Amino acid sequence: STGSSGINAEYGEALRETLKNALIVDGVTRGLRESVKRLDKREALLCVLAESTDEKNIQKLVEALCREHGINLIKIDDAKKLGEWSGLCKIDKEGQARKVVRCSCAVIHSFGAESQALDIINDHFKHSVTADA
Repeated sequence: STGSSGINAEYGEALRETLKNALIVDGVTRGLRESVKRLDKREALLCVLAESTDEKNIQKLVEALCREHGINLIKIDDAKKLGEWSGLCKIDKEGQARKVVRCSCAVIHSFGAESQALDIINDHFKHSVTADA
């Protein structure tokens, strides 16, 4: 499968780290409509979709575009978590995320620094692709 919402902790951590690195180089597009534009132009390297979105039609569109263009898609269960991970929040002085804005979809179009986290993500897709073949 193209990644399920039951991603394990190590993988979730890797995804969070990968998003963080991409944010540093301004490589993340957030929000469904903007993400769809990126996917449509094939500018996306990785797409993260929150399954808790109410917009099921757009969700189907995102999934279809990823399939059509061969873009890796990760689904996570919580739009709030995706909002926090993709930087749509304020970090207070204790380092806790506050005022997190829900994010239904985020697209990475530039990964920034090479990282072990990115290797974990890529490795996951290598295995899942071969498993499905």
